[in-house]
Amino acid sequence: MTTERPQPTKMCILVVSDSDANQLMKQMVESGYSATKIGSTGGFLRRGSVTILSGVPEADLEPLMDIVREVCHARKEFVPVQTLPFLGDGGFTSEPVEVRVGGAIVFVLDIERFERV
Repeated sequence: MTTERPQPTKMCILVVSDSDANQLMKQMVESGYSATKIGSTGGFLRRGSVTILSGVPEADLEPLMDIVREVCHARKEFVPVQTLPFLGDGGFTSEPVEVRVGGAIVFVLDIERFERV
């Protein structure tokens, strides 16, 4: 007899970088969380990102956030100044600029109704 998890009461929308998405999905699934991955693009450097949707019981929010914090570290990278959207070809220095990349943005919403059909 398998024990079912409690029904989700929160919808977590996690926006993470492409480079962290596969490891995050792997750890979430291994920890018993369901997850749906959607490709997305946007942000400061217009790099690929992934949006992960996961419905969880409220009691699982912090354990899930612990996984996100473990996998999705913010880090610094040097990028050519010409690739930055606000500088373009403005004749600025050609020296690379240090920028923050990675990390995660997490939105948590109340679930009004949940059905598994």
